[in-house]
Amino acid sequence: MAKPLALTSGEPAGIGPDITIKAWLRRDELKLPAFYLVGDRDSVGKRAEGLGLKVKIADIRPEDAVAAFADALPVVATRHAATARPGQPDDSSAAAALASIRQAVADVATGRASAVVTNPIAKSVLYRAGFRHPGHTEFLAELATSGGRTPQPVMMLWSPTLAVVPVTIHLSLREAIAQLSSELIVSTARIAVADLKARFGLAHPRLAVSGLNPHAGEDGSLGLEDQTIVAPAIEILRNEGIDARGPLPADTMFHAAARKTYDCAICMYHDQALIPIKTIAFEDAVNVTLGLPFIRTSPDHGTAFDIAGSGRANPSSLIAALRLADRMAAARPT
Repeated sequence: MAKPLALTSGEPAGIGPDITIKAWLRRDELKLPAFYLVGDRDSVGKRAEGLGLKVKIADIRPEDAVAAFADALPVVATRHAATARPGQPDDSSAAAALASIRQAVADVATGRASAVVTNPIAKSVLYRAGFRHPGHTEFLAELATSGGRTPQPVMMLWSPTLAVVPVTIHLSLREAIAQLSSELIVSTARIAVADLKARFGLAHPRLAVSGLNPHAGEDGSLGLEDQTIVAPAIEILRNEGIDARGPLPADTMFHAAARKTYDCAICMYHDQALIPIKTIAFEDAVNVTLGLPFIRTSPDHGTAFDIAGSGRANPSSLIAALRLADRMAAARPT
């Protein structure tokens, strides 16, 4: 029997419960893979009641999730109550969200689930509780630490029409430029290529590598970084047999004709990668963490406190994340 996906609760006061419930209610219509929610049953039940939705909830063990999924939303308890009301995170929010992530990762590590799918977290809420990571990606890397070695996590935003990878992630633009190096570009691209082969079924992934500066530096007249940092990295990748082109002007990389020439865009900083994909594929883009010993996907949106509990939350990105996690798990080498 196929293993279920472990879905984290995310920020309990956000739209995570809303989209989880909506996705489960459409399980038959959309032929969704079996998943279970790692969280607090009472909190989910109250949210369903507030949304006016009839949802049967089953307290289960991970190994019972597939059998339960057809008739009830399976919930694996974390023993951390989530008491926050929609749109109003409280003192229970951070502990509940983090416990859910830890348990989902542990379930995959012990073979009880095939992949982790994470609902959105509120970083500001976690920071107030002492959370010291820039975001989900870096926290997951810490959980994957083994033998004193922490893997390099690589964030990919994937959709059927575009996949992007930012080399620097949750940094100010000033700090991102300061940290950018040929070595970081090369290591990021290598991880992207390895997972595109192993988990996306691409035998020869094609990379389009953006420049850092406007017009990729305009031969040095708009900055030297593209000549001294980006171009040497691309040369290393090409010498390794990786199909990498660039540095390319970012403003001409994302129109329809350009997107047909590559499988993944490697971008130098957060907004350079995320603005185009959120413009092109806002509802079906999926956040994927590459470079980890387990599969992790997530909806490509935030907690949306302003609409939590209102019934207006759209589950499309979560549905896409569940489907992609299932696809990646099926493609994982044995």
